[in-house]
Amino acid sequence: MNTTDMEENIDISKIFKALGDRNRLCILRLLNKGELCGCQLLTELDIGQSTLSHHMKILGEADLINCSKVGKWRRYSLNQIGWERAKSEIMKITKCLGDE
Repeated sequence: MNTTDMEENIDISKIFKALGDRNRLCILRLLNKGELCGCQLLTELDIGQSTLSHHMKILGEADLINCSKVGKWRRYSLNQIGWERAKSEIMKITKCLGDE
């Protein structure tokens, strides 16, 4: 396996790690409805600030969300390009499993 393949596998594993948690799936569902402030996510999820920060870091590393700072608040939205890539990778795996 060459370096490019290894890097791509690491990126893909970040996507699956991000999708492997109930809170992160809830965050993605909420962001699918539109951009939200971190304070809105805290209220919706009933979790602490540090827990939210941890989840947002993982979602960001997987390129599934965008983050912008407005004053002292952070606003989050779905990263459409990253989300399309995640869906594509899921479809590839589903197809491979179906071919067996």
